[in-house]
Amino acid sequence: MVQVTFHENPVTLPNKEVKVGDEIPNFTVLDNDLNPVTAQDTAGKVRLFTVSPSLDTSVCSVQAKRFSEEASSLGDGVAVYYVTCDLPFAQKRWTEVNEVKNLITLSDHRDLSFGEAFGVTMQELRLLARSIFVVDENDKVTYVEYVPEGTNHPDYDKAIEAVKELTK
Repeated sequence: MVQVTFHENPVTLPNKEVKVGDEIPNFTVLDNDLNPVTAQDTAGKVRLFTVSPSLDTSVCSVQAKRFSEEASSLGDGVAVYYVTCDLPFAQKRWTEVNEVKNLITLSDHRDLSFGEAFGVTMQELRLLARSIFVVDENDKVTYVEYVPEGTNHPDYDKAIEAVKELTK
């Protein structure tokens, strides 16, 4: 079972851990126009799902900007999704204010479907734990990082290298 802290305090995650080799779990989130997006809707490309508590915090903002910058060099066969529990309206505002163009923001605020399926819902906070999932075009998970301390950054280089390995 994955163990995560947030500001050094333990948090409770669902008893679910996605591992390398697993098939992508099904989920339903919302895009910035309140349209549902499922795992099947993302199929057909290599996908990097970068997950965090909220875009309106410094570490999360840096995480989104970094993966947006990296996405521009990954090619058309890769999609980068940023999943938080922020409202879709807040995500849209954040991406516009920060001029982020290579990232698709998705909101899990409605029913925590993504968080429950991937085992990243911090139950005490109703937020998502910082994590990274890379999924190949055949829906197999090829890279996973559950960041042990929620206020720390993920390993950007390892995540991008995992994507690049799939696009060679």
